[in-house]
Amino acid sequence: MDPYANEWLSFLARWLHVMAGIVWIGTSFYFVALDNHLRENVSWEIHGGGFYRIEKFVPAPPRLPDVLHWFKWEAYTTWLSGFALLVFLYYFNATTYLVLPGGPLGTGWSITVSVVLLGVAWLVYDGLCRVLRNELALTGVLLGLTTLAAWGATELFAPRAAYVQVGAMLGTVMVANVFFVIIPAHRGLIRAKEAYRDPDPAPALEAKRRSVHNNYLTLPVVFAMLSNHFPAAYTHSYSWLVLVALMAIGAWIRHFFNLRHAGRNVWWIPLTAALGIAAVAVAIRPTGGSGGTAVASGSVSFAQAEAIVQQRCVPCHSAHPTRVAAAPLGIELDTAAQIHAQAEAIKRVAVDSQLMPLGNATGMTQAERDELGAWIRAGARIK
Repeated sequence: MDPYANEWLSFLARWLHVMAGIVWIGTSFYFVALDNHLRENVSWEIHGGGFYRIEKFVPAPPRLPDVLHWFKWEAYTTWLSGFALLVFLYYFNATTYLVLPGGPLGTGWSITVSVVLLGVAWLVYDGLCRVLRNELALTGVLLGLTTLAAWGATELFAPRAAYVQVGAMLGTVMVANVFFVIIPAHRGLIRAKEAYRDPDPAPALEAKRRSVHNNYLTLPVVFAMLSNHFPAAYTHSYSWLVLVALMAIGAWIRHFFNLRHAGRNVWWIPLTAALGIAAVAVAIRPTGGSGGTAVASGSVSFAQAEAIVQQRCVPCHSAHPTRVAAAPLGIELDTAAQIHAQAEAIKRVAVDSQLMPLGNATGMTQAERDELGAWIRAGARIK
């Protein structure tokens, strides 16, 4: 595909994904909060200069209203635009973004396995929901399987793709809940009322159960989808464990708000969540090296550092790049002054983490990363 067409399609998919995701998450938060606010199936609320009296009918009202508002396209649009981004950014550029260098899968198999895992995630989750009715037991099993999926993704895919893959699997579970369980349950209620018979409450109860599951998955999925901005997390040697920890904390935070909406303020939940985030931040903090052979500060000359940058970075970050159409983010490293100005950025993405080069396309070695780090720690002098 033409790179400029790919760029515009990716931009459109990003815009749709963000807008639809905001609306979907917002409605999920609101409806679970509303359900927890109900007292004898009634909730009084105030907003925008007026009072609202909201009444819930279980399983259905005596007669159907003339206008009934559905909430489904927010979910469908979020998944469709997210899958489009997966295609445009990761499948069309699989060698750079998806394939794990030196990993077990080539380009074709990486794409195939990625797509298949989306369906497998839903089938496994749905099967467990049908077998396990105890929510605590189900939560434990799903946490274990999510941990396995996170570990497996880091073994099969490039680091940044691994996080996105796990997020896409959970996101697929969420939208499949809407498509296969929640909306059919709603349609069943309507058909029963139209046929003048009592609706079966069981599908509606299961729909609510899956809706609550979706509510707990929102923050974990949001983090996974935004994880490209956190290379310290996904380039860590235990990145799969970092992902699971942050996802669990996100679900834990949602639990606090769900309890709060039901009238219970369990303040030790946000306290432990904050401590958990702090612990993860300390665990993944840059330590000035990546585990390679130590190189003494001041022992690396600018000529050595420049040679590494010219060989490993300039093929992309140049006024006339050879591997891409234009320098990413407009960052060019052709001259000594440009290299000096970007020294801290180089340290952040190529020394403290292995974010760059993307997919290590130019083959930067650990020894070269250590040498760049030593030159930068000594002051990044160019004279």
